[in-house]
Amino acid sequence: MEYCKACMKSSLDYQIRLNGIENMKHLPQIITYLKLNDLLIKDKNEILIMKETAVAGLIDFFNDHMDTELISFRVDQNEWKPIKEAAELLDYQWIDKVIFEELVNFHIQPIVDADEQIYAHEMLARFIDDKGDEIGPYQVFVAAKKRNRTYALDKVCRMAAVRNTASIDTKVFINFIPTSIYSPEHCLKSTVELANQLGIKSSQFVFEVVETEQVEDLDHLKRILMYYQERGFQYALDDVGEGFSTIEVLKELSPHYMKLDMKFVQGVSSDLEKQKAAIRILDVALQIGSVPLAEGVEEREDFIWLKNKGFKLFQGYLFGKPMPIPV
Repeated sequence: MEYCKACMKSSLDYQIRLNGIENMKHLPQIITYLKLNDLLIKDKNEILIMKETAVAGLIDFFNDHMDTELISFRVDQNEWKPIKEAAELLDYQWIDKVIFEELVNFHIQPIVDADEQIYAHEMLARFIDDKGDEIGPYQVFVAAKKRNRTYALDKVCRMAAVRNTASIDTKVFINFIPTSIYSPEHCLKSTVELANQLGIKSSQFVFEVVETEQVEDLDHLKRILMYYQERGFQYALDDVGEGFSTIEVLKELSPHYMKLDMKFVQGVSSDLEKQKAAIRILDVALQIGSVPLAEGVEEREDFIWLKNKGFKLFQGYLFGKPMPIPV
């Protein structure tokens, strides 16, 4: 698998900035140490650019001999932060192994129609460490964000999901994080190529926008969705009723599927406010020709209420929990 070098570096490069007269007195010996151990990439006045393997030892030295309040760092041209926060970044190094060794597999959860017949499956990533123990998805994506690895992790998951689609005979919903994609033409090209290589029809895929982060650049999201659509793929909006709550935005994005957030699904049969929210989203979906899908359905009463109001597809424990893909 080929990766963009800027997004898939094997380690981070750190810039460390020293301030203060007393701190600067230590600079020559720090530079000498880094050069002798082949850890220095570049030094420029009060800023040192070094390999990540140098940082842990330097933090110990800083704590013992220097004023850490006057030392800051950054990685990949991000904002400068206090050096004390670098330790947290080092603690998340394990995410690099998850990404580079592709320690991900998938469970699938059924999506059913009003007659409770399976219409599609959603791919749900499950992560493991090098010992085979499971790591929670939330923990994995937090670590990736901390180390600026969201793009790399999102791509590994997306490509693995496409490969697993070959063994499934229904439509497949595949999550992706739009804020991780810099350029649709470059970042998504490999996804399309892989599907073509495997002989999987584009009509089998539904790429689902995951709203773990608020999408601020609507034009960028539209470019991503249009890239998929122009190549025959469909797309869905997840958690509708939260971030994508305005009718204008939903009409502008015009998704093939709209997934009603489970917070408005669970208990909807007896909650007037949830009913109002569900009907509002249903009306928008029908206006723009989008298929309304209710997720997180656990109680039959809620399913019946939603079905009677006009929701077309349903997902939740009532119909099946996420399970490993049958071999």
